[in-house]
Amino acid sequence: ARALTPQTAETDAIRFLVGTQSLRYDNQIHIIDFDDENNIINKNVLLHQVGEIWHISTSPADKGVLATCYNKTSDTKVMTCAAVWRMPKELESGSHESPDDSSSNTQTLELLCHLDNTAHGNMACVMWEPMGDGKKVISLADNNILLWDLQESSAKAVLSSSAALEGKGQLKFTSGRWSPHHNCTQIATANDTTVRGWDTRSMRQIYCIENAHGQLVRDLDFNPNKQYYLASCGDDCKVKFWDTRNVTEPVKTLEEHSHWVWNVRYNHSHDQLILTGSSDSRVILSNMVSISSEPFGHMVDDDELSDQEDQHQEEKIKEPLQDSVIATYEEHEDSVYAVEWSSADPWLFASLSYDGRLVINRVPRALKYHILL
Repeated sequence: ARALTPQTAETDAIRFLVGTQSLRYDNQIHIIDFDDENNIINKNVLLHQVGEIWHISTSPADKGVLATCYNKTSDTKVMTCAAVWRMPKELESGSHESPDDSSSNTQTLELLCHLDNTAHGNMACVMWEPMGDGKKVISLADNNILLWDLQESSAKAVLSSSAALEGKGQLKFTSGRWSPHHNCTQIATANDTTVRGWDTRSMRQIYCIENAHGQLVRDLDFNPNKQYYLASCGDDCKVKFWDTRNVTEPVKTLEEHSHWVWNVRYNHSHDQLILTGSSDSRVILSNMVSISSEPFGHMVDDDELSDQEDQHQEEKIKEPLQDSVIATYEEHEDSVYAVEWSSADPWLFASLSYDGRLVINRVPRALKYHILL
């Protein structure tokens, strides 16, 4: 397995979706519900009969809707296609009841529409408009950016605009992210060693970070609280943080992994917390305070402090906190292809390695209280 996503629209129950990559069996989407109080994982399985799942993403507005990029094999070639699906009604929201044996026979996804890419090449990923109503998605196919409108019926995806990468050589997008800022009018894409920003209204390029990494760029993520900050990671084993207003140099670089870094994710609530997953089989949680929206920690109301504390506090406030690696998780024995924060619990995250092992972890309690208090 290499496809993992939180159920974005589910903000109460802790829930992740995993897509499998099996050549021999029908592929599946596993709905993973984590019961936080009892530390139990419940699982429901949906059949995804069309092929191996390379990427999975969920609607920000509708708990039942998701998109997958999958391999479709015909006699002559393998294509990566994309489609939007709906899960059965009873599985839409996170439930902690284990299914009884009679009802746990595998169910199937309902196809809502294909993102028809016959003209555009292989799909790398599908991104939903982050703050949207679930009607707008962007897919990256080879060297094309395609903006789709999932109309009223959601039974048809209409291509509303597109842009293509032009230039020499093999131009293929590896990944992209839709920025939650600027009224959701910007996306960032990765192709080869380059990171580019695009305006979704004009489909024109707005910035370009050439040679962002020494080798292929694998993943991107936007800081949820600082509108110009973007993280990237790649096959040079590095994670880099950029201010898109000045792209000559990264603001910070992390060099903690010893192999390709497949994934980088900002925590949605506390943007100093950064998760990365790599082919070195490790997940690393870093505390990037200096470039976060609270580089000096939480500001404390003056009224609450006595004079003595006050002085002490003022001295403390002048010093930005130090960046550091908080923890390295070594529960995986294979390449970690995906790390994701839960949409419901900001202190909880999941990681997925190629051998199909999903691990759920929490931010260390001491750090959690340090951030909160």
